[in-house]
Amino acid sequence: MRTRLPQLLTQLRLKGMANVLDRELERAEKKGAPPVEVIHRLLRQEHAYRQERSMLYRLNHAKIPWEWTLKTFPFDKQPGVSKPQILSLAGLSFIARAENVVFIGKPGTGKSGLASGLLRQALIEGHRGRFYNAQDLLDELYASLADRTTPKLIKRLCNYDILLIDELGYLTLKPEQVNAFFKLMGERYGKKSTMITTNLEYPQWYDLFQRKPLVDALLDRLKHHCITIKIDGPSLRVPSDEGDTNTAS
Repeated sequence: MRTRLPQLLTQLRLKGMANVLDRELERAEKKGAPPVEVIHRLLRQEHAYRQERSMLYRLNHAKIPWEWTLKTFPFDKQPGVSKPQILSLAGLSFIARAENVVFIGKPGTGKSGLASGLLRQALIEGHRGRFYNAQDLLDELYASLADRTTPKLIKRLCNYDILLIDELGYLTLKPEQVNAFFKLMGERYGKKSTMITTNLEYPQWYDLFQRKPLVDALLDRLKHHCITIKIDGPSLRVPSDEGDTNTAS
């Protein structure tokens, strides 16, 4: 029976229990643990295994291109960022409130790092999320128009608890892309959280999208449930000399 148990656990896809079976049975034999304790410990191991697998799946599916975390962000080198504010956001209550977060700042100031760190924290805590480069997202929305799968794509994007749209800047946009993007943002409004990083102040969005009525509606909805973080600080991409002063790259 001892040799058949691992096979049964494998057939039942209880890999977490199978991984620790021998260890737990040896422990039970040495300490004379009652059956109920052995079962409880095995079930706890299975639960932990599935939780970890689920977390790894969410992290992989989110397609975050960097390993950045909030713990590795150089707050000491970016005075334009309020560390207490970011750590407060890391509590993720904004997701429960379906609030948006918009990071505005010049290139290299840490917008993507902070947003990616918050997204990663949300994934670890059990939320479903996705990272998108803004141009890639708009291109995917445009491509979906050809085979009429846009409603299906938008529905899938709206199922994410948190969606990160990175580098919303001076992009080359077609009217159809703009319409699809506004449709997506309208569907997520008040239901799910969206994070956006951009080097454009809100008034510059009119030049980007070229559709004043739609931009008016977008900004009205976006800022209604929104936390805007403006980063007015140095570029973190600029190397420092021995005196720790920024130099041109």
